[in-house]
Amino acid sequence: MAGTSREYSFQIAALVHKFLKKDDWKFSFDEDRGIFTFNLSLKGKLNKVNYRILIRKYDYSVYAICPMSADDCLPEMAEFLSRANYGLMNGNFELDFRDGEIRYKCFVNCDETTPGFATIKDSIYIPGRMFSKYGDGILAVLFGQKSAADAVADCES
Repeated sequence: MAGTSREYSFQIAALVHKFLKKDDWKFSFDEDRGIFTFNLSLKGKLNKVNYRILIRKYDYSVYAICPMSADDCLPEMAEFLSRANYGLMNGNFELDFRDGEIRYKCFVNCDETTPGFATIKDSIYIPGRMFSKYGDGILAVLFGQKSAADAVADCES
């Protein structure tokens, strides 16, 4: 699908664009594909995540993507992310078993409505907050410094 045009809601894209401009984010927007991209600096050992916002016809998804891959420790990372996901209310961590990509996703259904600024803000800020909370644990598991259970416990204490 890379490089191809696709249908998306120009109204949803305009609202997200307006929010990002108002909130002073530095971003780019692929008008052919309806995808916003930018980076976010974090405090902690994991100091950056890459963002992608995919606008579709009736919804959008916000992805914060870890710049490091878990391809060398997939079972341990899967356990860590499953433990971290338990009880999360708005979004979840995902792990791609093909390449080890770690990301956090927020999904916003816009069918029969348009999202307000508060909804857009939450959908963009929550993935960064989750990487701030769990980033040190992700790195501890990636580098074999802690078990998944211990790393999650440390992040949640």
